Amino acid sequence: MSSIPKQTLCGVIPCLRYRDAHAAIDWLCGTLGFKVQFVVPEEDGSVAHAQLTFGNSMVMLGSAFDTPYGRLLKQPDDIGGFVTQSTYLVVNDADLVYGRVLEAGGRILLDIKNEDYGGRGFTCADPEGHIWSIGTYDPYATSESAPTNAASAT
Repeated sequence: MSSIPKQTLCGVIPCLRYRDAHAAIDWLCGTLGFKVQFVVPEEDGSVAHAQLTFGNSMVMLGSAFDTPYGRLLKQPDDIGGFVTQSTYLVVNDADLVYGRVLEAGGRILLDIKNEDYGGRGFTCADPEGHIWSIGTYDPYATSESAPTNAASAT
């Protein structure tokens, strides 16, 4: 019997669309610490596909296109600035990243604080309104401050 998840370095990869994917790549790398793995350009200069790494994790992104897949997605400004998903980044120093977000003009949505379940973090919006939660809480780490069961983590 086979297992559904493939044994790979990173089995869940968020996929995002941006109106200005080049600017988003610059902001995500310069502000949050992503690294460009590769970018596939379209003939018109937009981004067909990009992969940005973050430690052993990754996001894939591209320009917002009017395609069958693109029509499945809405940008935050299409739906009143809301999103239906967000991404959490585990960092070494949440205060450092918080300062970088402020310097880069990111909007802080939930201010930095120590969390009851452990770690320190905050939530911000990137320039196109996608929401990022950033913190030091590592759900894979075993520590005295980590929740002891799933019910206490929600």
